Amino acid sequence: MKQTEATVGLSRSLGLWSALALVIGTVIGSGIFFKQASVLQLTGSTNLALLAWLLGGLITLADGLTLSEIGAQIPHTGGLYQYMNHIYGKFWGFMSGWMQVIVYAPAIVGSIAGYLGLLMVNFFGIGAVWKGPIALLAIVLIATLNMLQNRYGATFAIVTTICKLLPILAIVIFGLFFGHESGVGETLAGVHQSMGNFGVAVLATIFAYDGWILITNLGGEIKQPERLLPIAIILGISIIIVLYLGVTYGIFRSMGVGRIDQLGENATAYFATNAFGKWGGRLVNIGIMISIIGALNGKIMSFPRIYYAMAHEHQLPFSHQLGRLNRTTQTPVVATLTLLVLTTIMIFTVDTDRLSKLCIFVMYSFYIAAFVGVFILRRRNPGGSQLFRTPGYPFVPIFAILGTGFVVVSELFSDFTGALVSMGVIALGVPLYAYLKRYYRHEQDQDVL
Repeated sequence: MKQTEATVGLSRSLGLWSALALVIGTVIGSGIFFKQASVLQLTGSTNLALLAWLLGGLITLADGLTLSEIGAQIPHTGGLYQYMNHIYGKFWGFMSGWMQVIVYAPAIVGSIAGYLGLLMVNFFGIGAVWKGPIALLAIVLIATLNMLQNRYGATFAIVTTICKLLPILAIVIFGLFFGHESGVGETLAGVHQSMGNFGVAVLATIFAYDGWILITNLGGEIKQPERLLPIAIILGISIIIVLYLGVTYGIFRSMGVGRIDQLGENATAYFATNAFGKWGGRLVNIGIMISIIGALNGKIMSFPRIYYAMAHEHQLPFSHQLGRLNRTTQTPVVATLTLLVLTTIMIFTVDTDRLSKLCIFVMYSFYIAAFVGVFILRRRNPGGSQLFRTPGYPFVPIFAILGTGFVVVSELFSDFTGALVSMGVIALGVPLYAYLKRYYRHEQDQDVL
């Protein structure tokens, strides 16, 4: 590995458009097409539903503003893993990375691929037995693309992001200018409105905004990351907020709340059919599938960088192999193949959707620790990053911590068993960390001898 490291490095070739496309493309999947009815049902009125989408977006924006200051100071490959490593030490860096590489990354990739497979078998009217093979084919093709030079994965991200924006913009424009059955301002009868229901609605929107943080895993491949990474994160989240509010408002402008409630997840497809004719629903389904493919590409591109970064710190088994880059493509091929193998195993053996949700409690706990890290870094280094400093400090980081804390507490109360399981997975990493520390120390001693 030493020889490889000396001659091959990650290609710092991703510009602002690539980074921006990865932020938007990784976040926007299927949620915005399906969640309007569920958020409306929880809040009881279109005005409160729009407020829930706005508040979820503002919490996410506060998260992005806060983490951007850290990213500007620690612009390295590995994102959250590197932040925890630099702020809290190697043990906590390992813990944040361990959960991601062993469970969260393959589970969430498998979950998204499985949903893509489900949509495709329904779209083409083929047997459900093809769901798994289609999911596997999708991740194999996208992983292969991302084993080429990173510009190919970035270009694919730009193309899929543009494609997924077309149906979204069509919904927004039609709703704003041609919506005739306005449900804006209506209240859904029979729904008991409470702050508890509103909180659950906000929680649902926060999950729909999730995924933007993965761009930080590519910090070592972005040009001038100290400057471009904050711009991509903040601009990307801001655009997503506008799009989410636009789609929701457009649908509310075009349909009554009773119809939206009745149709549930099918409300957007029904809207598209009414707006654009009999092919409208199918076009929306195609847009959703492209959205999922784009989100899958962003995750498969970014997650292997965590394996790679941890391997360079000797914090994974087979670190010599996982830390290698292909000499021609300058990409972590072994790390990408490892993610592919783990994902394949999970797709055919476990409920990846459930497994990815089990990780939420621990993952968001690490997010909180990272946000607290802004205060630690400012105290540790008063000069800090002169390229980006969180505006509204300390109120914006506090808002980010409270918003993310709301997710953690909600998960603890709603799925206590799942929270315990995720903490158990984390605990399994403690003996592995101790073993790897001894193993690689012994190996270094042998090299000296």
